[in-house]
Amino acid sequence: MSKNRKQTAAIIGGGPAGLTAAYEFVKHSDIVPIVIEMSEFWGGISRTENHNGNRIDIGGHRFFSKSEIVMDWWQEILPIYSEESSVNIAYQNQSKKIEIENKNNVANKDNILLVRKRKSRIFFNKKFFDYPISLSIKTILNLGFFNTFLIGLSYAKAVFLPIKKQISLEHFFINRFGDRLYKTFFKDYTEKVWGVPCSEISAEWGAQRIKGLSITKTLTNAVKNIFKNSKSDLSQKNTETSLIEYFLYPKFGPGQMWETVAEKAQNEGAILMQNSKIIAINIQNNKVNSVILENRLTKEIETIACDYCISTMPIQELIKGLICTVPEKVKEIANGLMYRDFVTVGLLLDKINFKLDDNWIYIQESYVKVGRLQVFNNWSPFMVNDENKFWIGLEYFCNETDEIWRYSETEMIQFASEEMIKLGFINSGDNVLDAKVIKVPKTYPAYFGSYSEFNQIRNFTDSIDNLFLVGRNGMHKYNNQDHSMLTAMQAVQNIINNDTDKSNIWSINTEEEYHEQK
Repeated sequence: MSKNRKQTAAIIGGGPAGLTAAYEFVKHSDIVPIVIEMSEFWGGISRTENHNGNRIDIGGHRFFSKSEIVMDWWQEILPIYSEESSVNIAYQNQSKKIEIENKNNVANKDNILLVRKRKSRIFFNKKFFDYPISLSIKTILNLGFFNTFLIGLSYAKAVFLPIKKQISLEHFFINRFGDRLYKTFFKDYTEKVWGVPCSEISAEWGAQRIKGLSITKTLTNAVKNIFKNSKSDLSQKNTETSLIEYFLYPKFGPGQMWETVAEKAQNEGAILMQNSKIIAINIQNNKVNSVILENRLTKEIETIACDYCISTMPIQELIKGLICTVPEKVKEIANGLMYRDFVTVGLLLDKINFKLDDNWIYIQESYVKVGRLQVFNNWSPFMVNDENKFWIGLEYFCNETDEIWRYSETEMIQFASEEMIKLGFINSGDNVLDAKVIKVPKTYPAYFGSYSEFNQIRNFTDSIDNLFLVGRNGMHKYNNQDHSMLTAMQAVQNIINNDTDKSNIWSINTEEEYHEQK
């Protein structure tokens, strides 16, 4: 290799993990990152799409992390603005105060993070319940005293006689909430998300997403809130993720963060390529030496040499694209990995029948297919072009083989509008002023199918010295964006340190900091 030639890292995917890796390379090394993104957007499922001035956050993305590194990283990209003159942020029992400008300047400042109040509710039996479930008078009245009593008995049984061999997600839920509360508030929604019974899903999904949350922790958090002082306190290090009350959010949605990161990385020397699909990865002498991509617009094929490769692409597609001898068993397991796909329908409404100050509303009603509603106005008021209108996102979980995935945009808008009427949120389709449909394949890597044998894939890919798997689909791991970012940061650090052991990457989001109860 010529002494003048800089080393390069091919980064497959321009989502949070891929762009974090690129930014880390330009900040901390002389390695030139080449980000290869299949779509026209930056941010992956954390992107923001703009439809007639109304912005869609695909899936909803709260910017909160228990990692000081990630929180500082975000603030380096976009500074915080808030209703308060300062915000307290604490990690590892250390507190720091960040002075911020007054909200009166927010309208004139674009590249900023807002401090937002988190509120989610469950819509069940035509009533709203707090999410996470709170044992308030309103909850008890909505459930009924006798039903609440039975839920309490069921939870007591789970506490004193837990399921000892916790294998399935159903076991996980019952041990934490009791059988009756699980069937009331968790079972139907979760099975909407995954399309299979909770008894067939690994308990690892619960450990990944719900972590240590239980009724006990919910009650403990409620007591703590009584003695809370600051209205804008992000000092939530010891708070379960599902109970966090405040979060940061880019003024114009999550995509704004990643578009800014892409711009900054490019200004520092990163090479960015959009509308480019990886079709093959060449392996020689147990190392990636080049990637082959196709420009989706021009259909031109290009081979890019690289010294390192960081992949965030779905494992299934990665294994198919490797040009080397892949064990048949690894191919078989990769083909058996399963995903859930995602459809968001944005509906612009002139009026709505409920007062909604929620970010999310979980739909626990079995007579509709919609799993969750987003109220984009409440993520950021700047997500909506007209503040007098309601910009709602209906979220559907499906497989690419399902009828709902094959609906045309017109059919999907009609279907979503009819479901809003059934739920009682609107009176007629005339309330819908505008709409947008976005389909995202392979949004959720599933913890069933051949997942129980995933370690064989990991062992094989880990053996390729300069190939590093990061991010949600890259690791087939249901990561939040902060966990995906941390995997990318660790991969870059390993490359800089010439460390080919990837175990520290795989351990992220399995450590005590993210799993208060294992």
